[in-house]
Amino acid sequence: MARLGFSDKLMMIFIYVFLIVLSFSAFYPFWNALVVSLNLGVDTAKGGITFWPRVFTWENYEIVFKDDRLINGFFVSVARTVVGTITAILMTAILAYGMTRRELIGKNYFMFFFVFTMYFGGGLIPSYLLISSLGLMNKFLVFIIPALISVWNMIIFRTFFKSLPVGLEESAQIDGATNWGIFFRIVLPLSGPVIATLSLFTAVAHWNDWFTPSIYITNENLVPIQTMLRQILNANIVTDMSSNMDTASIARLDQMRTITTKSLTMATMMVATMPIVMVYPFVQKYFVKGVLIGSLKE
Repeated sequence: MARLGFSDKLMMIFIYVFLIVLSFSAFYPFWNALVVSLNLGVDTAKGGITFWPRVFTWENYEIVFKDDRLINGFFVSVARTVVGTITAILMTAILAYGMTRRELIGKNYFMFFFVFTMYFGGGLIPSYLLISSLGLMNKFLVFIIPALISVWNMIIFRTFFKSLPVGLEESAQIDGATNWGIFFRIVLPLSGPVIATLSLFTAVAHWNDWFTPSIYITNENLVPIQTMLRQILNANIVTDMSSNMDTASIARLDQMRTITTKSLTMATMMVATMPIVMVYPFVQKYFVKGVLIGSLKE
């Protein structure tokens, strides 16, 4: 191996320093939010909280986990993410597989209309009228049905399916396999990297979506945790949340005086963020291959 010259070493040092600074700038806001969530609320209001809690406490998380609305919102988010991701990936993959069939008449026209929807939409009011006419207002399915198909994900699936050897499909057809059999027994098992990557993207989109429920949901039992977090950010509901706790104890009342909107917001944000962050390490190994699939030339 050739030894690096002075200019090469200097460039490597610059690259490492730049990456360290970039990584720190991306990670620090998340770390600071964790620190603030673990610090006493009234002490946080004084400022100066950077890398470590000054007055460590679990009080902020106690408020979050003892509030029935936030716990219910957490389970709504989990249910929506799991069901929405599975159904969206399955339906999008089926559509993409159909678009690869040579015998499909007019598939170029279908593809044009699919891509057209990526750039042009009716807007919020037509979407609201459509959802209302379908009877999806205040229904759990309002999270699932409108997000069943992603054209971008369909294009990535379609590109990957077209890259599979034609001989696999022909051999299966000789053995008497139907299109459904080929799809579920051959195509899907070979699509692990792209399924894992697109599943994570879809899950993050479902988990982080606060706008859909804020428009179509008025039933508190169907409000996900991200929308609850937005309500905390937009209004001081600390007093309202504390009313759900046992106020008979004087000690508990004293505890409530130490809670601030900022500390409660950070604790809620950590609870809302950690589940989806913990999923990432399990699909990280599929990222490079899965993301580059859509860039392959057909």
